[in-house]
This record gives sequence, C-alpha cells and structure tokens, in this order.
Amino acid sequence: MCLFEMGFEEKAIKLQVKEEKACERKKICLHAFTDLTYVAPIVFLYLLKECYVHGNLKATKKFRALQQEVHQVLCNSPQPGPATFVAYCLYILPIFGSYCEGFSHLIVSAFHRFLKTAATTGDSLEAKIIAVRLFLDIIEGSIDHDERIAVKILEVFDIKLTDIEKVASQSKAKNDRRFHNVKAFLEQYIFGFIESESYMTAVNLLEHFSIRQSGESFLVKMIEKKQFRAAEKWATFMGKPMLSMLVQEYVDRNKLKSAYLIVKKNNLQQEFPDVHHKYKESALKKLAEKACWDVAEAKANGDRQLVEYLVYLAMEAGYLEKVDELCNRYSLEDFPKAQEHEAIILQHCFLNLNELGVEDIIWVDELNGLGKATCHIEGSKVVGLDCEWKPNYVKGSKPNKVSIMQIASDKKVFILDLIKLYNDVPDVLDNCLTHILQSPRILKLGYNFHCDVKQLAQSYGDLECFKCYNMLLDIQNMFKDPRGGLSGLAEKILGAGLNKTRRNSNWEQRPLSQNQLEYAALDAAVLIQIFYRVCDHSHTADALDGHNKIEWKSYIVSHMDNPRKSRKESRLRKEPEPEVKDNEA
Repeated sequence: MCLFEMGFEEKAIKLQVKEEKACERKKICLHAFTDLTYVAPIVFLYLLKECYVHGNLKATKKFRALQQEVHQVLCNSPQPGPATFVAYCLYILPIFGSYCEGFSHLIVSAFHRFLKTAATTGDSLEAKIIAVRLFLDIIEGSIDHDERIAVKILEVFDIKLTDIEKVASQSKAKNDRRFHNVKAFLEQYIFGFIESESYMTAVNLLEHFSIRQSGESFLVKMIEKKQFRAAEKWATFMGKPMLSMLVQEYVDRNKLKSAYLIVKKNNLQQEFPDVHHKYKESALKKLAEKACWDVAEAKANGDRQLVEYLVYLAMEAGYLEKVDELCNRYSLEDFPKAQEHEAIILQHCFLNLNELGVEDIIWVDELNGLGKATCHIEGSKVVGLDCEWKPNYVKGSKPNKVSIMQIASDKKVFILDLIKLYNDVPDVLDNCLTHILQSPRILKLGYNFHCDVKQLAQSYGDLECFKCYNMLLDIQNMFKDPRGGLSGLAEKILGAGLNKTRRNSNWEQRPLSQNQLEYAALDAAVLIQIFYRVCDHSHTADALDGHNKIEWKSYIVSHMDNPRKSRKESRLRKEPEPEVKDNEA
C-alpha cells in the first residue's frame, strides 16, 4: 500500500533543537491526517510506525514530534470517536512487537493531553467499555501489554471497580467464570506485583481501586527494598497513621531529610517535634565533614542550640580556631575547657610535625625566598609534594586555581604561594620549579598525584614546569587496596593518621592560619616518612602489604606530556630502570 493513499499527504515538522547555545533545524517525515473518516486504527498505526522508522531525528525527539502529531489526529475527529479510536489502537498495538510499548506510551500521553483541552469526547462510555475489556484481557494474559500501560489505561479512561464489575457481569452471562469476585481477582493480580517487587505498580493499582488491606508489613518491605517513592505514595494514600509510621522508619534509618520533608508536607510537626532539629543537625554535620564552616554557620541561622552543636562539631574535628570564633561571636562561655580537653585528645589521635622530624615550615611568596627554597630542595635526594586549592561547591563550575604547593625535605617544608609568585615573578617560578620537577637526581613523592598534575596544568597552562616530570613516585600505586586515603595509609604504616578536617578550607585566604600551614606541611612531610618505612621493610621478611619485597623503583614514572591534551597524549610512562639507589633514599 502506498503511504500517500487514503487522504494522507507528506508533511514535514521542523523542530527547534538547542545544542550548545545554537539553534539547529531538523526535519522528520510525517503525514497529515486531515480526514480520518475511513481510516482504520490498524492503518493509522502502520503509518505511525513508518514515520518513526524513517524519521531522521533521535528517538526522544521523534517521540515528541509524533506525540504532537497524534494529538492533532485526535483533534481531527477520528471515527467512531477519539477515545474509542485510542482504545482500539491499544488493543491492536501488541501485534507490532517491539514497537508496542513505546507507541502505547506515545498514544496514551497524547490522549491524556487531548483530554485536558477537549470539553468532551462524545464516546467516553463506549470507549470505557472497550478499555475495561482490554484491561481484563491484559491481567488475564490474553493481551500482552506492559504493566505500566495497564495502569495508564485505568487512569486515562477513568476505570473504577464498578466499571469492571459491570463488564465482568456481562461476561459471566456468557459463562465466563474468570471474574466471579472481581475485587478478589484484582487483589490477587496486585499481590503478584508485590511478590515480584514491582511496588510502584502495586501501589498505583491499590490506590486506584481504593484497596486498603495491605498495612505496616507492606510499608516496611518497600523501605527495606529502597522503594521510597512507592512507600511514600502508599503512606500518603493510607493516611496519617501510616505517614507517622513512615516518618519513624525514616528516623530510625537516619534518613532525616526524607522524614523532615514528610513531616513538613503533611503537617506532622506536633507528632514529631524533634525531626526538624535532628535534620538540621544532620545537615550541619555533613557540611562540617566537608569543612564548609561558613555555610554551616549560615544554615544554623543564629539558632543557639544549632550553633552550640556546630561548636561541638568543630571541637570534634580539631578545628579549634573555629571554636574560638563561634564562641566569641555568639557569646558561648561554656566551651573553653572542653576545647582544651579536645586539643589534648587530638594530639594523641593524629600525627604531628614533631613526630615526623619537621623542624621548620617556610612560607615562600617572594623572589628571594623562592631562590633559597630552590637551592635547599635541589640539595635533597627525596622530597614530598602536595598541592591545595580552594574547593568550589557550585555544581558544574570549574575548579579554582591551585593556591599553594608544598615541597618537603627531611627537616623542612616549603609552602609556595603559587598565586602570588605566578603574578609577581612567573618566569622565575617556572625556572625554579622546572629545575625541581624535571631533575633526574631528586626523587619526588606524591599521593594520588595525577590529580594534582592535572589541576596544576589547568591552573598554570602557560608554565613549562608543569608539563614534564622526572623521577616521580606516587605512593598510592605501591599498595593494592589503599583504603582511607593518605591518612589511612599513614595509620597503617606509621601507626597514626592525619587530621583531614582542613582539606576543604579556604586556601586562598591570606595569611593562612597556623592550623592550615601545619595541615599542608603534614601532607607533604608524611610522604617521606612513609617512603623511608617502606624502604626499611622492603629488605625484611616482615614486608608491608603482604609482599616479601616492595619493588618501589618499578613504580617511578615520568610524565612528559601536557595533562590538558588528550588521554592518549597524556599517558604516564614507566621508567625501565630508574637511577635511584636504595642507600641514596
């Protein structure tokens, strides 16, 4: 059959597609159904399939274009009526195989849109009878439709339990005994979805038919299977007692945000007066774990109880300057003794610079200091490297520029203010760091350093010093399953971890606090001590990580390409035979 017979003529719909702020016009081959008086649903569906198959847009855009076309079709008075026409189409669609599910959703959604604008379809009663029979055939298994389509048929044709009972009674007159008790039959059908863990479908059907037999056990089962949307919809349908039960389940599982939103939405503040406060405390704790103290303070909004909790979190994290700041700002007088007590605890819990043998932290932000630092570092055989930059919590935004670079020798840690040095003496900075980073005589230690390498190249792409690395050893690569990051590795090798609470602090503020300086210095200095311990153990039977000997030399790499280039161009190359002797390390 020609596609242009029976009153169809070719039509093109132009779609406006926004891609990277540019508008591009694309076309899809469709047909204008100007007269549907003599067009059978099977012909309509066949032409719809041809439009889809031969359309030149991607699937999602084709779906939207065809949905618009089907909506126009329903406005052109298909016979015997738009609702009946849709019902017959849904009956026929299973013969179209793989197109059935997608086209069913397409036609139902177009019909739903049509119903919003049409005053009446004029054939709703006849269509409802056909839709009921279709639904019964689906649940009986004689018509193969997706379960979601079955639910949508109920919704879009507004099929109630009484409608099904009426059609079923007519079937019983013809000796069809499938539906002697329609409600029991539907409950059994819905129970099948519960058994197969299709909870949202089951909830939609229970709500549609106002069946309230399932109770607490059903709610708990959905929560345990993490079907939270279904659980919330079910609880809302069941009413306040079930909603209260859901809130308590969320609280017990520490899902405080979900509990708070349900309490707020359903006016359950009287039943759960503490949920809001617990949720706020939970939010503050998450911010504190990221060291977002300013954001956390703003969230507290001056609430004294929340501010006191924030002070407690700062004490727990060892962020003592924040404790002082909050206590002074909000006139909190009961915390100094607790602060001193916490400081003593922290000294015993985490590594400190004295334990690592560090005698001095030197801040470098001008020409003379950079020259002295370079001379000292060039005289070292092993140095530890690390970088810090201000975190950016705006989704989708670029990371901030690397603020400082820490370079540690055995006894000293130099902290380079990259931002200032780059602005003041970029050529000298480039030359000094080139001598250090590209020197074959200095073994440079890092941890997960490929991340720092990438960030340095993005921050200072015009400097040559960050495009080439010689004698670089990433400590992380020496262990099969390093858990807990650098702090976890330090605890495993040296017996104590690092206090990482300042990792996400503002590294662009000047001057840096003493705690920030110590944190930055520790990250670089600890690498040297871990390396020495690994080298000591590599010659003993009590080697680390389950190996008789750690061949650390084989992990030394050079990075000769700019990390901003393609992945193929920026691979790390292993050095076949590094010229570093054990006794030099």
